[in-house]
Amino acid sequence: MNFNVNKNTAQKLLISIGIGILLFMISYDFGMFWDNVLFASKMGNQIYNNGFFDWTMPNEFDPGHPPFLGAVLAFFWKIFGHSLWVSHLAMLPFMIGSIYQLQRFIAYFVSNNTMILLGLLLVVADPTLSASFVLVNPETIIIFFFFLAVNGILYQEKKWQFIGLFFLSIITFRSMMLFAGLFLFEVLNNYFFNKKSFRKILDIKFLSFYFLAALPGIVFVLWRLATKGWLQTHPESPWADLWHLPSITQFLKNIAILIHRYLDFGRVFIFIFLIVGLFYFRKKIVLNKHFKQLLLLSICAVFFVVIAVLFSTNAFGHRYFIVSYISFILLAFLVLKELKKYKKPLYVLLFIGLITGNLWVYPERTSQGWDASLAHAPYHSLRKEAIRSLDTMNIDISKVASFFPNCNKIDEIDLNGHQKSFTKFTNNSNYVFYSNVYNLSNKDYELLNNNYLEIKRFKSFNIVVSILKKRSLSN
Repeated sequence: MNFNVNKNTAQKLLISIGIGILLFMISYDFGMFWDNVLFASKMGNQIYNNGFFDWTMPNEFDPGHPPFLGAVLAFFWKIFGHSLWVSHLAMLPFMIGSIYQLQRFIAYFVSNNTMILLGLLLVVADPTLSASFVLVNPETIIIFFFFLAVNGILYQEKKWQFIGLFFLSIITFRSMMLFAGLFLFEVLNNYFFNKKSFRKILDIKFLSFYFLAALPGIVFVLWRLATKGWLQTHPESPWADLWHLPSITQFLKNIAILIHRYLDFGRVFIFIFLIVGLFYFRKKIVLNKHFKQLLLLSICAVFFVVIAVLFSTNAFGHRYFIVSYISFILLAFLVLKELKKYKKPLYVLLFIGLITGNLWVYPERTSQGWDASLAHAPYHSLRKEAIRSLDTMNIDISKVASFFPNCNKIDEIDLNGHQKSFTKFTNNSNYVFYSNVYNLSNKDYELLNNNYLEIKRFKSFNIVVSILKKRSLSN
C-alpha cells in the first residue's frame, strides 16, 4: 500500500469517511456499554488521571489486558475534553481505517468496483461488526490493525503487515491470539499456495520479523509478571472463578455456544447458503485459490481464540470471532458471484437476513449478546430518560439497585461528571432500575417478580427500561 491517491484509492477513502461519519453521527451519544465500561471508561480514567505511561490498574478492576483503548481515549480526552462524544471521536479514525482496509481486503478477491462495494455492504451488514462500530470498544481498533496486517500478507506489503502485527500484539490478549492466528495463516498460505516448504518458510528472516512485531506484547507480559506476578487473574480478582479447565459437559456446552455465536443474528442464512453453495461448486472451489485462502483465513485467524474459549469455563462473546465472520461472509459473496441465475434476489435475501439479525431479541429469561448487534441501540436514550425520571421523582440514584453493566457510576457510562452510582441488586433496595438488556439470572427474575412492582416503563422497539418499587412500600 502506498500513498499515491489514484481514483480507486480516493473512492475507497470517500466511502470509508462517509460511512464512518454517518455511524459517528448516529452513535456519538451512546454510553459506555457492556464490559467497555471497564476497558474504556475505568481503565481510560486511570491513565487520564495518572499519565500515559502508567499502565498499572488497581487490582479491584484489573482484567490483565493491556489498557491500549484506555490510552487512546486518555489521549483524546486530554486534547478535546473528557466527554462521551470525544470518546466516540477517538474511535472514528479506526472505524474509517477499518472500512478502508475491508475494501482493500475485498478488492484482493473481487476486481470490479461495483462488486467491491456490494461485498462491503454485505460485510458491514453483519450485526456484530456494525455493533462494534457504534460502541467505544477495542474491537474496532483490533479490526483495523488485523486487516492492515492481512492486506500486508495478501499484497506482500511487509511494512504495513509489520505495523498491523506490531499493534495487534499490544491491544488485548485476544488481539495477541489473532496475531498468532495470522502467523499460522501466513505459514500455511505460503505452504499451500506458494508451494514453499516449511523449512524455507520458517527461516530466520521470517521468525525475526514476527518476533520484532511481537515485542510490545512480549514486553507487556514480562512487565506484568515482574510487577504483579500474574497476567489475568489473582485470588481476589472478580474473575478468579472463571478461568478453569472445563468438565466434559462444559466443554461440549462450549462447542454448542461457539456454533451458536457463528449462527446468531442472521448469520445462519450465510452458513446455510455457504453449505449449499459449496456443495454445488465444490469442484470449482477445489481449483480456486481465493476460495481456499478465505476458508483458511476464516479458520486460522481465530484458531487460538477458539482453543482458549473451548478449554475455559469463562463465558465468551460473539465479538471474539468478528474477523472470522467477515471472512465467511465474503466467502459467501464469492460463491454468490459464481451463480448464473438468481444472484440479485439471493444477495438481497442474505443482506436482509443480516440486517434483520439486529431485530433478534430472545425471550426475557434467555441471555443474549447485547453488545453484538444493534438491538441495544434504543437502550441508551431510554436509560437517560429513566434516569431523568428518577430525578423528577426525587429518588436518590445511590439508593437504587441495578444490574451489569449499569451498576456503575453514571459518569463511568455517560462521562458527564455525575458521580453517583447505582448499587448492585441484592433484593434489599427499595427501588430497582431494570432493562431487558441486562442478562439476569433466574433467581434475580424471581426476586423481582415476587418483591417489586413496575412504577415507570420506557419502551422503544424491543427494548424496555423499567423503574421498579418494593411491594412493601406500595401497600
